Amino acid sequence: MSNESFLEKVKLLIQMHREGLLGGEIMPEDALLGIVPEVEMPNVLTLGMSLNYQRNSYTLWQSITEAYLDESTRWLFNPLAVSERTQDELRLALLQYRVALQPNRHPEIWQKVSQGIAKSSSRGDVWGLLESVQFDIALLKNIMQVTRKSEFPYLSGPKIFNYWLYVMETYTGVKWKSRELITVAPDTHVMKATVKLGLCSSDVLNGTADDRKFVAEAWENALLGSGLAPIDVHTPLWLWSRAGFPPLSVPSHSKLASLS
Repeated sequence: MSNESFLEKVKLLIQMHREGLLGGEIMPEDALLGIVPEVEMPNVLTLGMSLNYQRNSYTLWQSITEAYLDESTRWLFNPLAVSERTQDELRLALLQYRVALQPNRHPEIWQKVSQGIAKSSSRGDVWGLLESVQFDIALLKNIMQVTRKSEFPYLSGPKIFNYWLYVMETYTGVKWKSRELITVAPDTHVMKATVKLGLCSSDVLNGTADDRKFVAEAWENALLGSGLAPIDVHTPLWLWSRAGFPPLSVPSHSKLASLS
């Protein structure tokens, strides 16, 4: 398959997503909309994303919404407040609405990430961290994935880190510098869809760290010069897999129908 033919398939998939043909128009993080004010969204998204590992995302974000709505547990989403609480206090609050499922590891991660955020700026919040690097992904990657990686468990991993950048862009309106550095977040659905499109062989479905890296790099190379950033294909790929890979086609009135 030529690269031109491959890109036509990718653009068709993106169009199907835009026209609501892949189902799942409600994304997991949509649970926060209308509940969490814009000013607090970066903190809630970031701390919630730090536990978005081997979880049902829809259930996780619903639990986060319930914890935020309860004034007695809303402090969970204030990095400074979390930094100053005991592990016992944090454990009880996180378990109350099942934001945490592991009673020791999850509270530890939540507090460690909160402390990493709190010490990153005079404001002690996520927006302050982003301001400190001028919203430059290259600088942010260096902090969270290299020099201070241990302070951001789970969140520093390539899959969650890149998806976090994407949801921050989607739900907070942040304008990233070096946006092309946001790769696809190669979870199981994205990897299955990548294989289905023919970009990678089924060998990557073993799901090792090397496999995920290979898939991310394959997308970077495939989209080079196309005008698309790798993260632009993440949600269409994810939904396409969840929907069971419906045929790539759009209604005849669509301007991309001729590509099907």
